[in-house]
Amino acid sequence: MPEAIAQLNQQILDLKARVAKMRREQPPQAVKDYDLAKAGTGERIRLSTLFAGKKDLLLVQNMGKRCAYCTMWADGFIGLFPHLANRAAFVLATPDDPATAGEFAKSRGWPFPVVSMHQTTFARDLGFARPDGGISPGVSAFSMDAAGAITRVGVSAEFGPGDDFCATWHFLDLLKDGPADWEPKFRY
Repeated sequence: MPEAIAQLNQQILDLKARVAKMRREQPPQAVKDYDLAKAGTGERIRLSTLFAGKKDLLLVQNMGKRCAYCTMWADGFIGLFPHLANRAAFVLATPDDPATAGEFAKSRGWPFPVVSMHQTTFARDLGFARPDGGISPGVSAFSMDAAGAITRVGVSAEFGPGDDFCATWHFLDLLKDGPADWEPKFRY
């Protein structure tokens, strides 16, 4: 059985490498320089300034403070942030109003920048809006050239149980009964 598991794991790694390559080969999509708001202060901030002097930006879109799942993902980024920020700017965008977003980010100890996309078309324009008016969580990669033109590169990735962006699910999969009926909570 371990040999069969090892072979399947290798196939999964090979498929992931193919998907990553296909994402990078997608034509870039021009993106306007959106006007967002800093969490906490509400100060207006342009998408272009979120690059913080880097040419690349990873932007996580979550469903806001009402979602325990999105909160678990964001909590998991705390340890990853210094490593990711060494390569690209990393920002979390939420549909919560700036005051709510700031209070919640502070209560969770998130070290990364958080912006509010409240009352903007940002999530909808990038394909993260749901028909019910909500937002699907995920991540997009952006690039900015020397002239300041912003493009979304690759294909955005949605978040959900079992994805590659939250290690919790992979650990739970190792248990005898897997995740069973477990769901994340705001407090344990």
